Amino acid sequence: QVQLVESGGGLVQAGGSLRLSCEASGRTFSNYPMGWFRQAPGKEREFVAAIFWRGVTTYYADSVKGRFTISRDNAKNTMYLEMNSLKPEDTAAYYCAAKTVDGGRYDARNLYNYWGQGTQVTVSS
Repeated sequence: QVQLVESGGGLVQAGGSLRLSCEASGRTFSNYPMGWFRQAPGKEREFVAAIFWRGVTTYYADSVKGRFTISRDNAKNTMYLEMNSLKPEDTAAYYCAAKTVDGGRYDARNLYNYWGQGTQVTVSS
């Protein structure tokens, strides 16, 4: 059974930092792009960041560029999201995802076919 399990969410003050982890089991995703998405209450799930299999190519939403860093350790089948200078508007459930479908945009959530259960990040002002 394929699973993506996020961890590392929590409550933090504005300006603080958190590090999210996403551990995959059941299969390896080292050859595929993986990404982070987030969903705030009443809003659609939105793209945050993506990383390609070698870990060299990364993409970020404009809203997090310069503050968040995505990385992966293929040997551990784990992906990370380092979040710094957090703002109240970063409050959301954060989901990791893997895309084994060829082609398409890296920020298109409908092309990601494996998803974790989400971890809540709350940033207080």
